[in-house]
Amino acid sequence: MTAETGLFASVKRLLSTLLGMAQTRLELLVNELEEERIRFIRLLLYSLIMILFFGLGTAMLTLLVIAVFWDTHRLLAISLVTITYLGIALWLAIRVARETRHRMFSATLDELAKDKAALEPAE
Repeated sequence: MTAETGLFASVKRLLSTLLGMAQTRLELLVNELEEERIRFIRLLLYSLIMILFFGLGTAMLTLLVIAVFWDTHRLLAISLVTITYLGIALWLAIRVARETRHRMFSATLDELAKDKAALEPAE
């Protein structure tokens, strides 16, 4: 009966440890989800404000450049403004691509990898 009690207690401690590890990892995951949600909302808000003011600024700049060169080089002015806008759009697309490379849940994944390595049998 003592061996069963000892074995049962050992299994119970193991399950308790595993549940504790799972709880810790889930809490970390929840924290990271909250951080990502806040980060996403902040990026969305900044992006919307940026788009609004960028649109207003580019519209005014376009009107100014075309008005200045209307009598002499209006087609050249329109072409240069268009090329500038496309260049800015390309630069912003690159920035967005870099920002989306951020690895979500990296701390949780790192901790799970450590747990897996600790539970694997040593050779």
